[in-house]
Amino acid sequence: MGEGSAGRLLQSVARAAYFAAAPVLARLPAALGYRIACWRGDWLFRSQAGKRAEIAHNLRLVLGNELSPAAAQQVTREYFRLASCEAVDVKRLRHGARPLRRLVEIRGREHLEAALAAGKGAILCTGHFGSHSSGFSVLHASGFPVTSIGRWWYKYQPGISSVERRIWELYLRPVRRHRQRPHIEPWPGRPGVAVLAAAVLRANEVLTITIDAPPLPSDRARAVQVPFLGRRAGLLPGAVALGQVTGAPLLMCFLYRGADYRHQVLEISPPVTLDGQPATAFERCAAEVSAAIRNSPAHWEFWGKTRDLEDLGLIPSQQDSSPAAPDPMSPERFLHDGSADSVPARG
Repeated sequence: MGEGSAGRLLQSVARAAYFAAAPVLARLPAALGYRIACWRGDWLFRSQAGKRAEIAHNLRLVLGNELSPAAAQQVTREYFRLASCEAVDVKRLRHGARPLRRLVEIRGREHLEAALAAGKGAILCTGHFGSHSSGFSVLHASGFPVTSIGRWWYKYQPGISSVERRIWELYLRPVRRHRQRPHIEPWPGRPGVAVLAAAVLRANEVLTITIDAPPLPSDRARAVQVPFLGRRAGLLPGAVALGQVTGAPLLMCFLYRGADYRHQVLEISPPVTLDGQPATAFERCAAEVSAAIRNSPAHWEFWGKTRDLEDLGLIPSQQDSSPAAPDPMSPERFLHDGSADSVPARG
């Protein structure tokens, strides 16, 4: 076994051990449980020099002079802390998610209530930002029937063993439990995705979509170039098209973690205007995601995924067409990944 393989194995073992410990941390007083999670994040920051350098480098490439080298290092440290805290969030989704609900303030729920009062359901859009999957679970446990579109990354990542997949299945069980319907996974060649999504809206329920993931090769022809973080990124506008076809209002949603790391705020916006062409309306959604990332850059998980940043067009490509290898060094914040929106761009 080479040094690199040994290092990856060690990191996988350490991550599995933390997954095993997360339920214990989630039962401690919140201040103590999240403090220990932050200590673990600090340890990852110090020990994973390669990942630390990658994240800081990507931050500077994309945000440029918006971040000094010192600020980029601080954001990187926060990135590792938030990754560890998100595992505790997942394990606090017990007893009707009450342990986590006590820590999450929902702002703008009146916007979602008003949208559902119209009877056409609601589309809730966000990015791969903060502990968004757990935030959707809190929303569901608070009385809003939530179904999500997206693919669980571990189901299609090359090199993941059956044992690792099983670990992820067990780890994410609390998230899946707090959904109205089974996860809608937009695999290539599944034309029924739009039908399933429309059924959620016809039942006057909430459909959540993350809109910032790079499209898969099979979906790139449908991507549109929109302003994103000071550049232009190729993203799928299906959430907007779905809203235009069904008449369902589309709202933006972001989950921010407070300075004490245990309290969070789930902010829901008023409906986004969907007038005009789908690409034009989608620019408004992408602008909201960009603003959230700039406001709290450590919350965005793609800083640690160089290949995805290249595919989005945010950083120069390294001209390597080989498939991305599994990355056991990554923090475990990647609950679901890939193109989160495969709803056709035309009704």
